[in-house]
Amino acid sequence: MKAVMLFTGSGPLVILTSYDDVLAPGLVSKLEGKGIEKFIAYEIPLELARERYGGHFQVVAGDLRQSDDLRVLDYDGQRAFRLFRFAELGPPVFREPPEDRATGSSRGDTH
Repeated sequence: MKAVMLFTGSGPLVILTSYDDVLAPGLVSKLEGKGIEKFIAYEIPLELARERYGGHFQVVAGDLRQSDDLRVLDYDGQRAFRLFRFAELGPPVFREPPEDRATGSSRGDTH
C-alpha cells in the first residue's frame, strides 16, 4: 500500500492505493474516472500518513483491497497541505493527458 499526495487542478488530496506505481495504467484510469487527468504526485511515507491521520487512516486502509485499488484518504486540500512538509514527501511524479486531450481537441479537428 502507498500513501500519495496528489496536486490537482482543484487542489491537493491524499490517496491510499495498492498500486506500486502512481503512473500504473489501472490507477491512472481510476483517477481519470474521478476527473483527475493531470497531477503532480508525491509519495508520503506510509507510517507518517498513519500517524498524521490516526483512526481515520485505519478506517480507510481497512477498506482497501489487496490489489489494484484506490481510496481517498483526504479530500480537504487545506488540511492535506498543512499536514505534511515538503521535505517529508518523496520526489514528484508528473502526469498530464496526451496533448490532443489536454487542449480539448481531437485528432480530426482542423482548427
